[in-house]
Amino acid sequence: MPRSVNHVAARARRKSVMKLAKGYYGRRKNVWTVAKNAVEKGLVYAYRDRKQKKRKFRSLWIMRINAAARLHGMSYSQFMGQYNKSGLELNRKVLADLAMNHPGAFKAVVESIKK
Repeated sequence: MPRSVNHVAARARRKSVMKLAKGYYGRRKNVWTVAKNAVEKGLVYAYRDRKQKKRKFRSLWIMRINAAARLHGMSYSQFMGQYNKSGLELNRKVLADLAMNHPGAFKAVVESIKK
């Protein structure tokens, strides 16, 4: 009995990977074996970095809050300790935005938690 091969599905699978490799440099964009490896590695990095992006933004917000809190004579840990006791419900993203773009509003937050 002759061998049955589904060329249509195989071609479609390769085509989808080659589409993902579009824009890569050198053989990574047009040689199947090289492109497949490059795309797989790229997808691994994409998955990993979606998680790391969240960590990096959180650390950036903490740095900004720390810098603004120190202008008002507090460290980040002192600020967050008093902030959590005060019962205000703003997350670090919003606090960092206030610290950067609205220093008057951040000062009001600091004054409210010092009471």
